[in-house]
Amino acid sequence: MKLLVIAGPPSAGKTALTKQIVRRFKDEMKIAYLKIDVVKAFEDVELSREFDILTKKVYSGDLCPDHAGVMVLGDAVEWADRNKADLFIVESAGLCLRCSPYLNQGLGIIVLSSISGIHAPEKMGAMVALADIAVVTKIDLVSQAEREVFIQKIKEVHPHIGLMETNALQGTSLQRLYQFIEKSEDIDKNHLVLKGSPPIGTCTICIGKKEIGWDHHFGVIKKLDGQIADYLYRGE
Repeated sequence: MKLLVIAGPPSAGKTALTKQIVRRFKDEMKIAYLKIDVVKAFEDVELSREFDILTKKVYSGDLCPDHAGVMVLGDAVEWADRNKADLFIVESAGLCLRCSPYLNQGLGIIVLSSISGIHAPEKMGAMVALADIAVVTKIDLVSQAEREVFIQKIKEVHPHIGLMETNALQGTSLQRLYQFIEKSEDIDKNHLVLKGSPPIGTCTICIGKKEIGWDHHFGVIKKLDGQIADYLYRGE
């Protein structure tokens, strides 16, 4: 079974890209799809209706969606494998720009909207730096100069990333992506690990305290005037 993990911020075009991939491979492979989101998701319903593929969704609720993705991914891979999927596509919620949902196997795809601002790739850290492929969408909405600056910013974060630009709604210029997918190796589900370390999210805010200010909280937190990543733990 081949594995794709598709990440990126909200409204970047992840689902539009997913539809193009499914449309391209649905007659050659049995496809399974998992959507991870926070409160509501409709992508699984749309894909099931349009392409008649196997779909599932998970809501993270109060948990970080990327952390939730890590926790359920083992079961999800088993589910796809049990249903004899040839291609398993996981679409993340993409709300935390610090997390990176990519695995040591399969392909990690970051979807970036060209209208999100030229500094967007730098703000996303590991989500860009650990991806295998970057797909830049909505290229019809910006000038050629803006596109070139945006591409350069991605290369500064990840010099060796596979880059392509597309209008995801129309599926233009995606042949290289399809070739990457065709050539990707099947995964060994018993040896899947994250490419990067997710951030620690353990503090009193995580368990629901609403007060603001240092005096009311403890855990893995950082002071306003902290000049370096000196994560401080207060209290027991």
